[in-house]
Amino acid sequence: MTNLDLYDIINAFNIRGKVGGVKVYGSGHINDTYLLKNREPGLPDYLLQKINDHVFKDVEGLMSNIDQVISHLKRKAIATPALDPELNVLTLVKCKNGRLSLVDNNGGHWRMFYFMRETLSYDQVSTENQALQGGLAFGSFLSALADLDPALLIQTIPDFLNIEKRLRDLDIAMHADAVGRLPSVGEEMRFLLERSSKMMNILQLGRAGVLPLRITHNDTKFNNVLLGKDDRFQCVIDLDTVMPGYTAYDFGDAIRTIINQGSEDEKDLSKIRLNIPLFTAFTRGFLAKTLSFLIEQEVQSLIQGVLLLPYMQAVRFLTDHLNGDIYYKINAKGHNLQRTRAQIQLVKMLEEHVGELNGIILREWTNIKNTPSAIKI
Repeated sequence: MTNLDLYDIINAFNIRGKVGGVKVYGSGHINDTYLLKNREPGLPDYLLQKINDHVFKDVEGLMSNIDQVISHLKRKAIATPALDPELNVLTLVKCKNGRLSLVDNNGGHWRMFYFMRETLSYDQVSTENQALQGGLAFGSFLSALADLDPALLIQTIPDFLNIEKRLRDLDIAMHADAVGRLPSVGEEMRFLLERSSKMMNILQLGRAGVLPLRITHNDTKFNNVLLGKDDRFQCVIDLDTVMPGYTAYDFGDAIRTIINQGSEDEKDLSKIRLNIPLFTAFTRGFLAKTLSFLIEQEVQSLIQGVLLLPYMQAVRFLTDHLNGDIYYKINAKGHNLQRTRAQIQLVKMLEEHVGELNGIILREWTNIKNTPSAIKI
């Protein structure tokens, strides 16, 4: 796409000032993002995104979700003295015709947000304060949306965190064995299938009405939290997967990346160890902010989410490996199998320490519930 094409798209949005520069921005793998610098001092910069409509089939529903969530969060921020609706919540920029997104001449979908200046994000958590801030951020996010009806939002990616569906996909890939890789993954298949029944527990409790359906983020990587200059959380971003789900999903997915001292595709499995202090700090922040609405059954389910999310990721990586690497980008042949093994190793480590980790969750919950005013965060 030429700069001229981009400027035609930019000019369709209701921006203030005049854009003086455009550059590719961020490290996301789904949408194409551009930073638009404003020529006029004092006026906002913008983020322009081309939405991946291969991933998000219902763009209109996606944008309706985001608009409803942002509007709800801004109303909460306005009513909360310590918050600023411009600094603590994303701002969606509408098109000049009032629509939430633009369709270009080639059928591409575009949207725009205000750019959050003077913020930082990190791909990996390295300090207990960062972990605490991540817990506070995602806990606050869930708490602010706890009174928004999940029925108002669509599933932007149907069955995104449905382990039943993910295991069904694995079964299909196993029986098809499209590229002849099944004989070399017997150990991995056995590990995953041995645990398939118990990994259904959150889904079954939700279907039985024991766990309430919430509006959840569903992609709680730490780099989806923006920190301010004082290294305190400012804003949760990347709202594409905000949709109905269970609290344990958000907790478990955050822990999956925070607690692991190795990388998601670590070759040396001995490097995959658990960082318990980071787990404790995130848990404390998360529970402090969700105290007002979590029920006991949800607290009890959090440890199941800790086990489920890396397990589910292993299932997805192995499925793609068996299918011939058609979904995830790979760096070399066998990359998805390497990822699978790393996530399986993480599950093993979590299983070995499950009692200790659940004890931390229950202890932090009890402390916060009994003495909320004593929690200095």
